[in-house]
Amino acid sequence: MMRVRLLALAAAAALLAGCSSLPSWVPFTGPDKPKPAELKPNPNLIGVREAWTARIGKVDFPLVVAVNEATLTVANSDGAVIALDAASGRELWRASAGGPLAAGVGSDGTTAAVVTRNNELVAFSAGKEVWRQQLNALSYTPPLVAGARVFVLGGDRSISAYDGATGRRLWSQQRQGEPLVLRQAGVLLAVRDTLVVGQGGRLSGLNPLNGTARWDAPIATARGINDVERLVDLVGRVSRVGDSVCARAFQAAVGCVDTTTGRTAWTQRANGAEGIDGDAAGVFGTENPGTVVGWRRDTGQRTWTNDTLLHRGVGTPLALGRSVVVGDSFGFVHLLSREDGTLLNRLATDGSGIAAAPAAAGNTLVVVTRNGGVHGFVPQ
Repeated sequence: MMRVRLLALAAAAALLAGCSSLPSWVPFTGPDKPKPAELKPNPNLIGVREAWTARIGKVDFPLVVAVNEATLTVANSDGAVIALDAASGRELWRASAGGPLAAGVGSDGTTAAVVTRNNELVAFSAGKEVWRQQLNALSYTPPLVAGARVFVLGGDRSISAYDGATGRRLWSQQRQGEPLVLRQAGVLLAVRDTLVVGQGGRLSGLNPLNGTARWDAPIATARGINDVERLVDLVGRVSRVGDSVCARAFQAAVGCVDTTTGRTAWTQRANGAEGIDGDAAGVFGTENPGTVVGWRRDTGQRTWTNDTLLHRGVGTPLALGRSVVVGDSFGFVHLLSREDGTLLNRLATDGSGIAAAPAAAGNTLVVVTRNGGVHGFVPQ
């Protein structure tokens, strides 16, 4: 019986680690796959036009678009790292990590960092490689570049800090690894002078100078009878407004934490696998099998749901202006009202799935597709 259980866990681990090399929202593609919801007519209630496009190469890893004022930094699966001007799409520089990527991009506007599938952390400045370091564990989370340091969240949820100029490892914090690991971005950000990290179903505040713990706040508690059911890792992106950080625990909950005190403000059960976004009033996310949901930021009370995009593989949203922006696996970008979730406009890209959470850079909405198209949209 023990051998059977171990084999079952190994199969589950392969499923979670292997399939999630694609975004976790990619729909099931078997012979009995659910039929995607038919798109309703586009009301075109807000004017948006495509201002520019760029090509970067195929994207099949958990890409996060780094935005630093008017500069976007993106990457493709083969290891090319590219900086673009957000207003025009013009390429500013291009570099290579020397191999396929597992995570990226993190940038503070001066230093950009990615992680290769060979467990190498590679840093660039102005398009030139400045250093690389071998990691002890593979990472699926873009490095955080802040305070002249580069922080790495391992797939085993270990945390390491490196000198941003030299790559010298400054400290490392190891924790007991989970039996299964999601191959998608976790939670890693800076809030004032605290490093905020997702570890299991908890949001932890660390001292960035040495990695010591300051506080620990639960978002979700593991439940179930096997390791798959008990998986409650926090996934990116998160919504930060001031000292409030809201995050999703995989297939378990959404919640908000006050990072000054480490107190959990609220949690609500939620069955989703993608990150969230929000503003001072609301938090927005996507639930299986494609419902888009709004919650009140102060109480966690659900405010609206939109179930018109079921089985379309909708991903992580972006709160932008009066809209909640979500991409799908068919290359469409849906702009929903942040007030009630109704459709305001729909944008087309190149027909391949949206590969990264939409991003905003100044006046530009930026969308990256799996075929490597980068699309810049601006209001009319």
